[in-house]
Amino acid sequence: MSRIRVALVFGGASEEHPVSCLTARGVASALDPERYDVVGVGITRSGRWMVVPREQLTALEVRAGHLPELTEDGPTESGGEAMLLPGKSGGELLRRTVGGSALAELGPVDVAFALLHGPFGEDGTIQGLFEMMGTRYVGSGVLASAVGMDKHFMKTIFAAAGLPVGPYAVITAADWRRDPQQALKSVSQLTYPLYVKPARGGSSIGITKITDESQLEDAIAFAHGFDPKVIVEEGFENARELECGVLESLDGGLPQVSAVAEIRMHTESGFYDFQAKYLPEEQVDLDVPARDLDPEVVREMQALASRAFEAISGEGLARVDFFLTAEGRPVINEINTMPGFTEHSMFPRVWAASGVDYPTLVDRLLQLALQRPTGLR
Repeated sequence: MSRIRVALVFGGASEEHPVSCLTARGVASALDPERYDVVGVGITRSGRWMVVPREQLTALEVRAGHLPELTEDGPTESGGEAMLLPGKSGGELLRRTVGGSALAELGPVDVAFALLHGPFGEDGTIQGLFEMMGTRYVGSGVLASAVGMDKHFMKTIFAAAGLPVGPYAVITAADWRRDPQQALKSVSQLTYPLYVKPARGGSSIGITKITDESQLEDAIAFAHGFDPKVIVEEGFENARELECGVLESLDGGLPQVSAVAEIRMHTESGFYDFQAKYLPEEQVDLDVPARDLDPEVVREMQALASRAFEAISGEGLARVDFFLTAEGRPVINEINTMPGFTEHSMFPRVWAASGVDYPTLVDRLLQLALQRPTGLR
């Protein structure tokens, strides 16, 4: 049998570019080379697409505390600029060699795995491109990806589905432009501490924890550096941060939900920020599975995770994050339709604890994508 051609699309224009590079390394390393023909398609921060050979994908790693980055001048002479065009079998991948003008055909793409985190990748944009190309791809479709990226509409849909969400306020770009004081007033209903976030971001980038009103405007200004739309969420004091993974069923049944894991911070702020997530020297423990958690609470959270996945019409995979309040009540914080696959990421860990190792997990996601029809479904 011929190998399956997989385009690993990574990098991108968002602030989560380095995280995407680490995820690409993990997935490329996990794919069986006898079964999968892996083609790396890296997207620089400026939006340039380039072919990245597999051996360079697997070399992307944290070095001396620095996260990897795609450079604008291309990876090596074995790479080159890339483009995806419509094709009979789901898209044709082309390459323009470094220093040349001719296009060389690299062959059809059987399935794309977009390992892009944040805006312009995880938010339905590239999913729409794949739909137009007729290319099968891993993960949720356009709508579910967009909803999963926008915390405002995510919470709106969860609440409409009867799922528990915490108190929050939204400040749109138009709100802030028309009447900043009224926008600030909309936050007054919330109880401090508050978390001020870009509404369409991830990896805890652009987030500020504030403890009183005097810090609010600066926190909004900081979040505006990443997104003109801001969400302000009420914090839960003495709450536990818990997560579980969701996988779509191969046979069309209910989604499968993993063990529940816990994030325990040892820093003074207790805030699971970008540094803690991706730089291993930070003081954080990931308990997989979570310790001393009532089995009934575990079952409740797993049921809520499955309902959240289906509420947004999720496909493929997701990670659902919870707060367990001091009173023992689970509250959904967010759903992530393309969670990271780095060695420090929670998603592969919870599935390993549930009996699904990393290579099996990646293979299952590709099989789900390959069996899914193109077009409306």
